[in-house]
Amino acid sequence: MRWRRLDGRKIEQPILEAVEETIIRETKAGHRLKVCIGTDSQVRGKTVEFATVIVFLREKKGGFMFISNSQMKKTLPLKERMITEVARSVEVAYKLCDLLDRYEVELEVHADINTDPHFQSNAALKEAMGYILGMGFVFKAKPDAFASSSCADKVV
Repeated sequence: MRWRRLDGRKIEQPILEAVEETIIRETKAGHRLKVCIGTDSQVRGKTVEFATVIVFLREKKGGFMFISNSQMKKTLPLKERMITEVARSVEVAYKLCDLLDRYEVELEVHADINTDPHFQSNAALKEAMGYILGMGFVFKAKPDAFASSSCADKVV
């Protein structure tokens, strides 16, 4: 995965190093951090475009994010696309969890899945929740899943 900042600057080093540098810098500046990871997707013709974000929240001081965009050259049924979004988020969370534990940074995995059964994405809710919780992560769905439903949604 290639990562960038919201302003477009590429993150050249491995994501683990970039996150660690960020945690050290923000902690030295006196900020308490929480990290939220989420993915959103858009179907454009016969391509599915994904955006995965690592959102750094500074307690009572705003936040910022790292972004990774990718594409898949085939369309997926909605439920499969939702689970693919979750899998991408869990993959990133798994890479970062030991580092975040070491620095005592709280982690949440956000799924762009509606808890209201009247919405189509709800069909993937149980599987997504089981997947995320089964990996030992804190799970958030809409309307609390801002990393996926707001942040990633803006950059997909």
